[in-house]
Amino acid sequence: MNMLKCQNVTQYFIALTLLCAGHAVAQTGSIYEPVRYIGGEIANPNLQDGALRYAIGTENRQTLRANRTHPEMADGFGWTYNHASNLAYWNGKFYQQYLSNPVDEHIKPGQTLLMVSANGRDWNKPEVIFPPYQAPPGVQFPKGYDGYMMHQRMGFYVAPDGRLLTVAFYGHTEDPFKEGGIGRVVREIYKNGTYGPIYFIRYSSHADWNESNTSYPFYKKSPDAGFVKACEALLSDKLKTRQWWDEDRGLDGFYGKTDTTHQERIEALSYFHRADGKVVGLYKFSYASLSADEGKIWSAPVKVPSLIMPGGKNWGQRTKDGRYAMSFNPIATQEYRYPLIITTSDDGVIFDHLLVVHGEVPPRRFFGRWKDFGPCYVRGIAEGNGIPDGNNMWLTYTVNKEDAWVSRIPLPVRYKVTGPVKDNFNHLKPGGDIIDWNIYAPKWAPVDIANFPSDANKSLILKDSDPYDYARAIRVFQEGTQATISFSIFARQTSGELEVDITDRHGSRPVRIGLDEKGKLVAFNGVEKVFLPGYEEGKWYTFKIVVRTENKGSYDLYLNNKLVLEKAMLSEAVKSVERISFRTGKYRNKPDRSTPNETPEPPLPGADEQVSESAFYIDDVVISSAK
Repeated sequence: MNMLKCQNVTQYFIALTLLCAGHAVAQTGSIYEPVRYIGGEIANPNLQDGALRYAIGTENRQTLRANRTHPEMADGFGWTYNHASNLAYWNGKFYQQYLSNPVDEHIKPGQTLLMVSANGRDWNKPEVIFPPYQAPPGVQFPKGYDGYMMHQRMGFYVAPDGRLLTVAFYGHTEDPFKEGGIGRVVREIYKNGTYGPIYFIRYSSHADWNESNTSYPFYKKSPDAGFVKACEALLSDKLKTRQWWDEDRGLDGFYGKTDTTHQERIEALSYFHRADGKVVGLYKFSYASLSADEGKIWSAPVKVPSLIMPGGKNWGQRTKDGRYAMSFNPIATQEYRYPLIITTSDDGVIFDHLLVVHGEVPPRRFFGRWKDFGPCYVRGIAEGNGIPDGNNMWLTYTVNKEDAWVSRIPLPVRYKVTGPVKDNFNHLKPGGDIIDWNIYAPKWAPVDIANFPSDANKSLILKDSDPYDYARAIRVFQEGTQATISFSIFARQTSGELEVDITDRHGSRPVRIGLDEKGKLVAFNGVEKVFLPGYEEGKWYTFKIVVRTENKGSYDLYLNNKLVLEKAMLSEAVKSVERISFRTGKYRNKPDRSTPNETPEPPLPGADEQVSESAFYIDDVVISSAK
């Protein structure tokens, strides 16, 4: 080991003493602490969103809703374990790859599927790109294994000539690592939407696998010289292939030189280049390392004390605005991986603010082994795998290891608003970005801009036909101890439900009103539920709320310019307010960290059936606040 350069003998012996004791000597940003979170705020484990502020304008959209009894509405197979989503942007389209099993993690059979979208919102039906593995005749399972599965940390590679490759890994159940691995497969995705043949690009170095005893040919047998060249470019890219470490570990030295003292923690690499050219490697369980030569040699992975996370992934990248971001679950519990947050940095070393990307955890509809609650295994678009139009950061993940999602996060990432809010939605387009609103939109509970009541006078629409989830739209406004909030609501029916909350920065709900499923307007005076005049379908209602948080707080409620509730008590004491939330379902905080995760249970009743759709239009949101 090269000793630290010291200016005098005293410094030398101090450095030597600390090194022998196993402590870092160098400054934050060195190999001893590649990154640091300085915000100090941590997630509240009792709440699904961690009681954290939101990354303003983030849109969470479900791309796959698992369906066991109506597979035609999902993947065509009815499989309910879906996980390890990856994302790329190529040829003007988004590509989302994920692996799937019928019920459980690491249980046969396993396959990998692909979805494509032109805008990141509307996705096609998944297609199988790597089917369940069928061994050649006469090849038997090794002792201790009884089937085949897929497992991968990387999904895509854009070659120097612009070709798009997709890769995946075949292994044996229930352990695809090291001796359980077979090898990595590759195929090309063509611009016309078709796919090239499947080849092996690398065999596991822990067993004697080769072309004679595996089910696909080696990539060098391809008659397409361009494809072979693209594969070799991938194999020579030590940053991209470092993501393959988990399954193989490279007995042949393929993955370069690494201090493997903590090799069990060199898992699920994501990486980014700092401004000084060094590469920051991020792994599970808060580990990080550095490389100064594009991944050929890595420093020993060290556990970063300021990062709290479970065995889910830590995604890091340089963002389009020239800053940096990490995204992970900021909680140490393995089976309860929520919320999903983002923390940002100017230099790729010092990160600040934990902000919510995805803070919703719906009920898990289908039990399965190791199906952890919450948004799991986040990944973004890796360096070289495309840059979408617009000034956004894109992430993908699965929720409850069941449904697939993507998130669009506007840049620069921000969490505060100054000045009044005046949203009439008229300048927005259906199917486009809903600027400054945080959107939670399952497949059966979409949120969009509607040409209603006219093409010129648009509104925000929340629909809901999901028996176990809801649509939600949140608008952050300037934090204040006093706020005047007005908006209009149009219900297409009187049987739906829309809850409206005014919240503080932690998500506490001092003001709660809504339209209930029995056609009633309701509001809370402290803990008392107050029934107001009933509402009619097909009619606009204008609400105005004047909220005061000081001296225990109170609020006034106006309906169509008429005072209907005066000096109502707040349901919760708060210091200030800064968000309004519209939700097509009741507030939930289940599952929580006391909900059994590995106790077998039947599917939730009616999980695969849509209920009667409700729809609510929201317009003319005007908010002013003061300290």
